[in-house]
Amino acid sequence: MIFLFPSDYFNPKKADADYSEQVTCIQNAGFATRVISLESLGTGSSKIIPAPTPGSKVVYRGWMLSPRDYELLVSVVESTGASVLISLTEYLSTHYLSSWYPLITDLTPETKFYSVDDDLENQLNQLGWDGFFIKDYVKSLKTSVGSIINQPSQIKTVVAEMQKFRGTIEGGICVRRIEDFIKETERRYFVLFGKPFAALADEEIPEIVFECAKRIESQFFSVDVIERRDGTKRIVEIGDGQVSDIIGWTSERFAQLWIDN
Repeated sequence: MIFLFPSDYFNPKKADADYSEQVTCIQNAGFATRVISLESLGTGSSKIIPAPTPGSKVVYRGWMLSPRDYELLVSVVESTGASVLISLTEYLSTHYLSSWYPLITDLTPETKFYSVDDDLENQLNQLGWDGFFIKDYVKSLKTSVGSIINQPSQIKTVVAEMQKFRGTIEGGICVRRIEDFIKETERRYFVLFGKPFAALADEEIPEIVFECAKRIESQFFSVDVIERRDGTKRIVEIGDGQVSDIIGWTSERFAQLWIDN
């Protein structure tokens, strides 16, 4: 197994500083690491340094990539004779909310999907919910007015700000029903080869994560779980494990996952 990290912008032979600790821990765990310039992905000149061994399996560890950029990354890997652990199809299965939501509708807040061109204010009025969490298929708005609104008339402002601060709206608009969550209870888990892992080796993993591991067909993904005030565990997010931050985890613990498998 080879782990592929984004290279430093000024030193293409070195991993970006944001991932230096993970690189060290992955290497200490006995795995090889490589780097790639993400900036050159679409230029046709992108290459992996040093080149992977033909026949090896590559795990990307870096920033979130658009479907097109991930497809380009896969092409670069395959051009060396190596292969990716997560195919483009698998990447999209956890990258887009619209892909994983139908598989766990009973475990996560109710969600509706719309086009940017829809009459969103009218659609929200028809839902009649007390509150709405707005995001595109991948991310929510964490700046300016934020993502949570109580009045349907506010949807235009949120969408406009998403376009302004994010530059694009990926996939479409997702409207999630607000539930009474206890914010400080949110935890991130990783599922690798069907087995869930927690940030602490002796931490009890909620049953809802095991259920999610059965339903989501990806070899490596993250699951964010939160507790509702009535005590019910709920899934608030699923993501491709390669591009998921290790929130609440240490780099050492993250590297340990791969040793255990």
